[in-house]
Amino acid sequence: MPTPTGKSTRAERLAQPLAREVAEQVAADHGVCIRPVSLRRTDITTGATEIIDVPCGSTLESRCPACARRKRSLRRTQCEEGWHLASEPVVEPDPPTETQRGWVEQRAVVTAERERIVASGDASADELARLDAAISDLDEEISGSGLRGSVTRSGSSSLGSRRVRSTKRRQDVPDLPKRPMTRKTVGRAYTDPNTGRTFRPSLFITLTLDSYGRVKSDGTPVDPATYDYRRAARDALHFSKLVDRFVQNLRRVAGFDVQYFATVEPQRRLAPHLHMATRGTIPRAELRQIAAATYHQVWWPNADTVRFEGDRLPVWDESTGAYVDPSTGELLPTWEQALDAMDEAPDAEPHHVVKFGRQVDAKGVVAGSADADRCVRYLAKYLTKDIAECHEVETISQEQHVDRLLDALRFEPCSPRCANWLRYGIQPDQPKAGLRPGFCRSKAHRREHLGYAGRRVLVSRKWSGKTLADHKADRLTWVLNALGIDPANEDQGDENDPRPPALTSVKSGKFAWELARPTDPDVAPRERRLLRAVGESLKRRAQLDAARQNDLSATHETRAA
Repeated sequence: MPTPTGKSTRAERLAQPLAREVAEQVAADHGVCIRPVSLRRTDITTGATEIIDVPCGSTLESRCPACARRKRSLRRTQCEEGWHLASEPVVEPDPPTETQRGWVEQRAVVTAERERIVASGDASADELARLDAAISDLDEEISGSGLRGSVTRSGSSSLGSRRVRSTKRRQDVPDLPKRPMTRKTVGRAYTDPNTGRTFRPSLFITLTLDSYGRVKSDGTPVDPATYDYRRAARDALHFSKLVDRFVQNLRRVAGFDVQYFATVEPQRRLAPHLHMATRGTIPRAELRQIAAATYHQVWWPNADTVRFEGDRLPVWDESTGAYVDPSTGELLPTWEQALDAMDEAPDAEPHHVVKFGRQVDAKGVVAGSADADRCVRYLAKYLTKDIAECHEVETISQEQHVDRLLDALRFEPCSPRCANWLRYGIQPDQPKAGLRPGFCRSKAHRREHLGYAGRRVLVSRKWSGKTLADHKADRLTWVLNALGIDPANEDQGDENDPRPPALTSVKSGKFAWELARPTDPDVAPRERRLLRAVGESLKRRAQLDAARQNDLSATHETRAA
C-alpha cells in the first residue's frame, strides 16, 4: 500500500517481484533457455550477418531449468526405449563411401613405402620426415571424412611399457562362477502356463557402499570421531571403477552381453550408490554373490604418511623441471620411480581397495507395468542436480558432516596427476610449476561433487541402438510431421535451419559461424532475446496445438464416416 503521500516505501518496493527475474521464470516455464549462446551466422555469398541464439545445453537445473529438463526427458526416453526390447538392437556401421576408401588406400600406399625404406636401411631423416608428414595429413583427411577411430592403433607402441599386475583374485573375496558367453543382449522370455502369455522381465538393481560407522536417520554419524571419513572419501573417488568391475562380473556370470542404464546419486549419508536397470534377469542369489565378489584395487603409492605440510612444502626447481625437498634440495621420487618401488617390494599392498556393501536390492520389472514407469522416473529423479544438491542440508549436524567429508577429500590424491602427492613426498605424474597440496583443481575435490568425479549416467552401447542425438532427432521429426513440414523439401535444410552443425565449426555450407560476444553492438541484451524466444515458443506451441486439433477432428470424421 502506498503511503499517505502517494509514495511507496523502500520495503514495499523490495517486496515487488523483479521484472528481469519474472522474465527468466516465464522463459523457463515455456522451455526457453535462460542462458542462450549467441552465434553470428554470416552468408558467405552476400556477407549478410545474423545473430542466432542456441540453447546452452546445461544439465543442471540450477543453471538453466529448461535445458536441464529437456536433457532429463531425453534420458527418460532413452531408458524406456531400451529397457524391455524383445529383439536385438541394430548397431551396425554404415558402409564406407568411395571417398573414405580412397583415403585409406592412399594411407596404405604411403605406409608401405615408409616401411620399405626403413627396412632397406637407406632412409634419410628428411625422407622419413616427409613421409611422416604425409601420413599425418592423410590421417586428418580420414578423420574428416567421417570415419571413427584410427586406421592404426596409436597406442600399440606403448603396450610394451604398460604396467601389468597379477590378476589373481584376493583371498578375502569369494570366487565368481562363469558361463559360456553368447552374443545376445535380450533377456530370456517366460510363458505363463495358465494364460499362455509371454513376458520378458528385466531387473532394477540398487548397490551401495560399505558402512563407515552408524548413522542417524538424517544421514549424520552417531559418533563423528569413529566415523571412517578417510575410507568414505577414497571409496567415493574410486566408485566409478568399482561400477565398471561390477558390469564385467555381471556379464561373466550371466553368460550374455547384459545391457544397462544406470545412474549414480548419493545416499543421505553422502556415499554414492548405484541404481541400474538391466535388460534380462539373473537370480538374486547370484547378484548378491557378484556384488560380494566385486572389488577394485588402486595400485598407487602409499599415501598414509604425511611428509610435507603447512609452510614446509616441496619447491619447484626450474633447472631440473621437478620438485625438490625444501630442506635438503633432494629431488622427490617421480611417479614412475614410486611405482617401480612398489613393483620391487614383495609385500606391496594397494593404495586402496573399494568394495560394495552387503545391501543389494533387486526387483523384477515387466514392460508396461506401473513399476517400470516408477523406476524410470526414479532413475532420472536427480539427474538435474549436483551430487551435493540431491539431499538438502537442513541441520547444523548435516552441514558439519559435509564439511568433515570435504576435509578428508581435500588432501586425498584423486589421480596420478593430483597435486596432493607432493604432501606424501612423491611427484605427480607430469608435474608442473605451481602445484600445491590441498588445492587440486579436479572436480572430485569440489563441494558440489563430494568426491565422485565420474559420469552420472552410464549407458551401455547396445542399450537402445541410439544415441542421445538420435533420440533428439526423433523428437524433431515428430514435431515436423505434426506441423506438416517436410524437411526434405526444404533447400537442403541449410537456409531454413538456423542451427550450426557444431559450435566449433567455422564454415557450414553457404554460412560461416563464429561466437558472438555479449558486448558486440549487433547482439541484443539478454532480456530482449529471452522475450523474443518466449514469443517464438508460444507461437510454435499454438501451431502444434492447432495441428493436433486438426488431426483429432480428422480422426473423428473418419470414424463417423
